[in-house]
Amino acid sequence: MSERPRAASAQSPAARRAPAPSRSQLAFVLHAYDWSESSLILDLYTRDEGRLVAAAKGAKRPYSQLRSVLLPFQCVQVQLSRSRTNEADDEVRTLRAAEWAPGAPVLPSAALLSAYYLNELLMKFLPRGAVQAELFDGYRATLAELAQPQGDLQAALRAFELSLLQELGLLPDLAQDALNAQVLGATERYTWRPELGLVRASDADEALEGHDWIGLQAALMSGSAAALRQACQGSRTALRSLLRHVLAYHLAGASLRTRDLMQSLRRLGALATTGTTP
Repeated sequence: MSERPRAASAQSPAARRAPAPSRSQLAFVLHAYDWSESSLILDLYTRDEGRLVAAAKGAKRPYSQLRSVLLPFQCVQVQLSRSRTNEADDEVRTLRAAEWAPGAPVLPSAALLSAYYLNELLMKFLPRGAVQAELFDGYRATLAELAQPQGDLQAALRAFELSLLQELGLLPDLAQDALNAQVLGATERYTWRPELGLVRASDADEALEGHDWIGLQAALMSGSAAALRQACQGSRTALRSLLRHVLAYHLAGASLRTRDLMQSLRRLGALATTGTTP
């Protein structure tokens, strides 16, 4: 009597090597690295899984349809897969498919440096795998604002920086004096000490009045990106200086290449000093 063929079990080598089913999710390409003559390693920012690394095999080939899809600042629908075993240790996914998501804006050249600045902030601050869907939506909305011909670029950047710090738990209560836990005086001047929070400012400090800080706190609590951008408009210049200091503190000495590039270009006279840079 012949032996009955045995069905492949879940423990068979073939089953263990089979890739897990992929599902579609929204993503942005933060950075792409050459992997081989024909492939790329991508740093992706996804809405469902946060930052992750994916291999795009064959993406550099002339006939690959991925070449026109895997562009920075374009929202795409991606399908990713990984091994069924040791999923927690499987750091690099495989990109199975990618296509443009509808409604993705095209950024003008004047906004590209600011958009690269957003990407660098995410890569510096966000740990891989940390899921923050609201921050993803805020990033997407900020890119849309940068694409507007009449958009307030500086207010959009300041709003995103505040949202990023809030999502990471690095934002103090902007309506409270850190030294006495009292509500800010509406017409008093306060500066932001990264190690403390808001404190009364000296004449030499970059500062905002209490009502400005309280307005920013209210906009953050509302969850409205438009309200936060509006709250940043009246104090965008002072906020840029204050937030630059705060971000540098949390980066512990690491520099931002986009800001270094901006400063170099300004020294060469290639950029106007009209507030069109991060």
